[in-house]
Amino acid sequence: MSSTVLGDAFSPEAFEARALARLSLAEPEAPADPAHVPARGDHVLNPDDDPASRHAERPPRPAAVLIPVVARPSEATVLLTRRASHLRDHSGQVAFPGGKIDEADGSAVMAALREAEEEIGLDRRFVRPLACLDLYLTGTGFRIVPVIGLVSPGFTLAVNADEVDEAFEVPLAFLMTPDNHERRSREWRGRQRHFYAMPYGDHLIWGVTAGIVRNMYERLFAT
Repeated sequence: MSSTVLGDAFSPEAFEARALARLSLAEPEAPADPAHVPARGDHVLNPDDDPASRHAERPPRPAAVLIPVVARPSEATVLLTRRASHLRDHSGQVAFPGGKIDEADGSAVMAALREAEEEIGLDRRFVRPLACLDLYLTGTGFRIVPVIGLVSPGFTLAVNADEVDEAFEVPLAFLMTPDNHERRSREWRGRQRHFYAMPYGDHLIWGVTAGIVRNMYERLFAT
């Protein structure tokens, strides 16, 4: 399904209506339950993977990311970051702002908003949470609640260099066009791993971030 077929589905108003109609702000169940294997995650493209046994010694940690959909006048965009190269997990990769859910957060939505403020200085006053996507299990041991938020223009960013190298925007239409969703593989820890990849200009959106993008496409635009 191309963006031409979808017409104005990528305007901020149309996207908001679609998200509210097909999803909800109810957070996925069992984000911290290691016995629950989510239907979404890195293991989906790797059927020989056994998440339960792989994470037996170190249970996955609950986390949240914000999917900031910016309501630009012409078309919606998605705000992404490139993680700092010195970080231990997913260093140098394109990512949504996010991190572990702290007890003080109280919810995945509040954690996602806090992390966006800490990482890129996105003031939560500009963000209206719309919906949560499915719980996503990463191969590195995180159980992520993706929170879609509609961002009003007019914000300014202050990138935290300790966590993020840069922030940039990608047209929503590009991310929601399945022709841009490549299937790739590489060796990781002695095993061949399969993942989605979405090259955009000088950036390669892949792995967990691409998997979450693919989930958003399947939930909102595939049917």
